[in-house]
Amino acid sequence: MIAITAMMAGCSTDIGEGIVSRFRSAEATIPAEQDGGVRKAVVRQGDASEIISALQTRPSVIISGTPYARVSHAVIASDARVAEAELRVAELRAEAAQKNWMPKIGPRVSLTSLGDLVAEMVVNQVLFDNGRKVAERDLAKADVERAAVQLVEDGNRRVFEALSLYVTAEESRDLSLHLDRAYDDMAKFEWVLQQRVQGGVSNTSDLNVLQQKLASIRARSAEAQEAEATAIAELNAMTALSLTDLRGLGGLRDDAAGEALGVLRARAEREQALAMARIERAGHLPGLAATGTVNRHGDTGAGLEVTTDSLFGLGTLAEFKAIEATKETSDRKVAEAREIADRHIASQQSKLAAYKRQAGEAKGLTAAAKQNLDMFQRQFEGGQRQVMDVVGTYETYARALETEIELKYKAARAELELARLRGALAEGGAI
Repeated sequence: MIAITAMMAGCSTDIGEGIVSRFRSAEATIPAEQDGGVRKAVVRQGDASEIISALQTRPSVIISGTPYARVSHAVIASDARVAEAELRVAELRAEAAQKNWMPKIGPRVSLTSLGDLVAEMVVNQVLFDNGRKVAERDLAKADVERAAVQLVEDGNRRVFEALSLYVTAEESRDLSLHLDRAYDDMAKFEWVLQQRVQGGVSNTSDLNVLQQKLASIRARSAEAQEAEATAIAELNAMTALSLTDLRGLGGLRDDAAGEALGVLRARAEREQALAMARIERAGHLPGLAATGTVNRHGDTGAGLEVTTDSLFGLGTLAEFKAIEATKETSDRKVAEAREIADRHIASQQSKLAAYKRQAGEAKGLTAAAKQNLDMFQRQFEGGQRQVMDVVGTYETYARALETEIELKYKAARAELELARLRGALAEGGAI
């Protein structure tokens, strides 16, 4: 009888909710919202956890073979993967919870009023627990889902940080090259002005101003080189191989990776909260357990006992209402997480479009500034312009080119941020 009732207790459903374990191999009917109603869905063993499946099939928007792909693979391969260890712990706990319906055995030692020491071996089997065992298994599986989401979030965060460092290094490298070219060009004007000062044609103050400009350009170039070295050093510290020689940006596919990771995390936390609520609810209701004992003399005994974790009090009904409100609260948290994710993604999409538009405009302004510089250069060679006139025009061109570089990498960062918000930087199957 104990064996049969144990199986019944292990397969019992939760009273009131009508929800069975999402990881059971048996087919079950679960409520699912669609167009404001309820539809029936069959849960199969292969796709029992929708959240885990969504994580495993999550694609990456990084194009294979690009510098971004090399950085991503390098940082994923060298990850300490703390979240993976936490996921393994959650999986082991879930494996242990799958056997929570089986009988439990252990010693019981007591001291009688006569001073005798009584030692017994006790076997306890839960016969009816208002769905507590099922809820405990669901809680363990929800913990696995939450740990899996955390693992993918950590992978995306790590790839984002590495790619951000790489973009910083690329921007600093381009800026340094631009400033070095500007220094060489301005140094030619300095030589011309020195010759004119020595010949008594130009004023010494113009030469001093130009030399100060050259010193500023040299200092900014050194600062950019230092920023590049710092970013590359930090990036190499995150990987098992050197990425110092890697050059160029990598494009990202404009593909959505499904629900944002924040929404999946909220859904996993919702399952945790519902399972804990069902456990708490079952603790207020009476259950039934079978107990068998055997002492050292071979005497045996058996019986049934009514079990409960909490006694009824004046506040018990309010506690039941609070437990029932958990589902609504959890649903609202999921909706709030989805709204926040959608709002952030929409905002980042607008920023990315703005940066791309501004970069295109900056490119046109740079071309116009270059044409103006060429015209001033020809007029200077024809004796119609002074050296400082050409220097001022060249500074305008250099600033336009610097703005173009800045907006180019702002767009690259905005693109990475958008992929991070979508959780699409690291492939779920690879993690």
